Amino acid sequence: MSNEIEKVKVLIIGSGPAGYTAAIYASRANLHPVMYQGLQPGGQLMITTEVENYPGYPEGVMGPKMMQDFEGQARRMGADIRWGIATKVDFSVRPYKVEIDEEKWIEADAIIISTGASAKWLGIPEEERLATTGGGVSACAVCDGAFFKMKEVAIVGAGDTACEEAMYLSKLCSKVHMMIRSEKMRASKVMQERVLATPNIQVYWDTVIDEIHAEEKISALTVKSNKDQSKINIPVSALFVAIGHNPNSEIFKPYIDMDEVGYINTQPGTTRTNLEGIFAAGDVQDKTYRQAVTAAGSGCMAALDTERYLSEKGLH
Repeated sequence: MSNEIEKVKVLIIGSGPAGYTAAIYASRANLHPVMYQGLQPGGQLMITTEVENYPGYPEGVMGPKMMQDFEGQARRMGADIRWGIATKVDFSVRPYKVEIDEEKWIEADAIIISTGASAKWLGIPEEERLATTGGGVSACAVCDGAFFKMKEVAIVGAGDTACEEAMYLSKLCSKVHMMIRSEKMRASKVMQERVLATPNIQVYWDTVIDEIHAEEKISALTVKSNKDQSKINIPVSALFVAIGHNPNSEIFKPYIDMDEVGYINTQPGTTRTNLEGIFAAGDVQDKTYRQAVTAAGSGCMAALDTERYLSEKGLH
């Protein structure tokens, strides 16, 4: 490993709507931010097809195109955007240090963490291919449910998020087939009651998805009973996977306060973490909304919080 240390004022770790928005605001404030884009430049929107619910795109926009626009705007403002992955951090003393690609260290006066979260998948053939090509697999009903109005869809999951998404889909789709792999849901009692009382949601207990039938788009699912191994085919136009997300926060765990899942805890109404000068924005700290527009908003907040912090410390 190189002993080289580069000193910067503001380091943004991770791209996506939060990171790019933070870079835009930080650049305009003359903070000269350096961003390392991470493993998937642009974040989850790079595996999203059409985005219809982001303001400013009246005709909709493809996810990768939107992230190109975000990146282009950040570059035009003067952000130093680089390819690279944060592989280790040392937040034990200030100035904080971040290792990039196991090769070099960056020393920063302030850090914005915008590493996002990754959807958990079922791990069955065709699933991720169809998720990245607009073939009818999605990890976000709020993002993609409107594409399947008055069609039959399936959802997998047993927690509150799965129930909320099933309820959301039931208002758009003709029928929602909900697969629960055990005999009971993990969701709160009130959410379970709402799902079970909704006429166009059919719950399949002790059931898992055995196979996805698709060419370019999903046409049906084969589901299997865990009790007797019997199988049935269900024609559907989409499959929504609602089994949770993994926040990309592992390398920060020794230093940053998180919940039991790994979402970074921020002080209410701010993007401040438990460490002075380290801020978190986007899906790595948001387990509730997880939308591009809310991620962008928190990126703006992080840049403003960073500017105030540096001003207070006499570093800007």
